[in-house]
Amino acid sequence: MERNNLYPIFLKTKNLNVLIVGGGFVAEEKLTFLLKSSPDANVTMVSPMYREGTIELAKSGNVTLVTDSYNKKYLLAKHIVVATTDIPEVNVQVWKDCRAEAKLVNVADNPPYCDFYMGGIVTKGNVKVAISTNGKSPTTAKRLRQFFEEVIPDNIDDLVQNLNKYRKTLKGGFEDKVEKLNEFTKSLVEK
Repeated sequence: MERNNLYPIFLKTKNLNVLIVGGGFVAEEKLTFLLKSSPDANVTMVSPMYREGTIELAKSGNVTLVTDSYNKKYLLAKHIVVATTDIPEVNVQVWKDCRAEAKLVNVADNPPYCDFYMGGIVTKGNVKVAISTNGKSPTTAKRLRQFFEEVIPDNIDDLVQNLNKYRKTLKGGFEDKVEKLNEFTKSLVEK
């Protein structure tokens, strides 16, 4: 059986600079999901044109729209790059330029040219669940996201906040605190 070897991380996009190359439907979709999950993300988009929805969406976040064709100068000071153009040669060039500069890159719908995938995400307050299908089935990730949005209770954040307060009152070392919190929360997973 094939195995998903991806390593999940949660990025503080407020501290990073994201570049989206393209201004069409896929670019707008990537921007929508990025801002939904991380409304404080720093994003620059470069494209000769933008959809009306993208222009409106950009106003809701820290998004800079540059009206131009892709040039590698736009990689300057960027940490993460997403290529979404409908011109395969441009997307591959973005990938090559990112490889040369050791930048993380995702070429939309082209797994061999991706250092990372943008999976399904469920957010309930401080709780965030990311779902990956190893780039094989975005539809499955979407359905799993919908499932988890329904089964994770809306008040899960109250539990997280209360456990955080409780953790701060605990005495002892790290191992003692972990043991007490494990004991306190084990009923969450008991069947």
